Amino acid sequence: MAVSRRDVDVDDLVARARDGSARAVARLISLVENDSPVLRAVAAALAPDGGHAQVVGLTGSPGVGKSTSTSALVTHLRAAGRRVGVLAVDPSSPFSGGALLGDRVRMQDHATDEGVFIRSMASRGQLGGLSAAVPQALRVLDAARCDIVLIETVGVGQAEVEIASLADTTLLVVAPGFGDGIQAAKAGIIEIADVFVVNKADRDGADQVVRDLRYMQSLGGRHSSEGAWRPPIVKTVAARAEGVDDVIAAVEKHRSWLDKHGELTRRRQVRAAAEIEAIALGTVRRRFADVHGSVALDKAAARVVDGLTDPYTAADELVAEL
Repeated sequence: MAVSRRDVDVDDLVARARDGSARAVARLISLVENDSPVLRAVAAALAPDGGHAQVVGLTGSPGVGKSTSTSALVTHLRAAGRRVGVLAVDPSSPFSGGALLGDRVRMQDHATDEGVFIRSMASRGQLGGLSAAVPQALRVLDAARCDIVLIETVGVGQAEVEIASLADTTLLVVAPGFGDGIQAAKAGIIEIADVFVVNKADRDGADQVVRDLRYMQSLGGRHSSEGAWRPPIVKTVAARAEGVDDVIAAVEKHRSWLDKHGELTRRRQVRAAAEIEAIALGTVRRRFADVHGSVALDKAAARVVDGLTDPYTAADELVAEL
């Protein structure tokens, strides 16, 4: 059933979210995910609250321990008194379209902590390991006064590069035995990492993974230019919370570097530009869907077939009608 403006008191929801109401935050994110008719009102109400939360993305191949690492980070951050939001992007159910894994089992230790908000979001076929609703969900958690938001991607391997455009700091989690050196070299994933996390470092082959990463860093890329940030390599055993302090320290050091070089503002402007572009393109697609199969499109197609015009001119005319 469609949600009308009368069914939702947006100002009240946003006010309660600011006060830390988990139910209000959950409702707002549901409105975002479902592309509610009140979404524009929600976005307008959230606009003044942006820019507070530090956004940290975790990406990597399936099985390297992203969820375990996320849970360990949450424990550490909460011990330091920080309010934490977690957006865990899961594969979509082929039946309901919802998040297939639901709230992560490994994160249930934090389920009763009022200082943590965990939400599983369905990728719904979105490429890049993320959900299309993540940018607005970030704004909701920002309004809820989260100090830091962790985004864990779906785990689809080489396609997971979109996270770099959303996060202030991107953690690439790798592990011995997963062929991550080869995968990184093939996919260029090394380019998106701000911090390398070699998880399961108690296993054989961890030191080799570190050497492989250092070698690939030596080959050049955006991190090799003068004054550029050089991603540190941190070894962890997330299941035992070992090395988590070092990961947090690396994230904070990167945040300081971002502030010092003006990179934080630049990244957030790029993020906002991408969000605006996605919304604009979505609007155009919906309008085009309204005319797809219409008389105007059929006439344009007939003229192209008859050689009276070319497809580019016909497309320009159709766009002008939109």
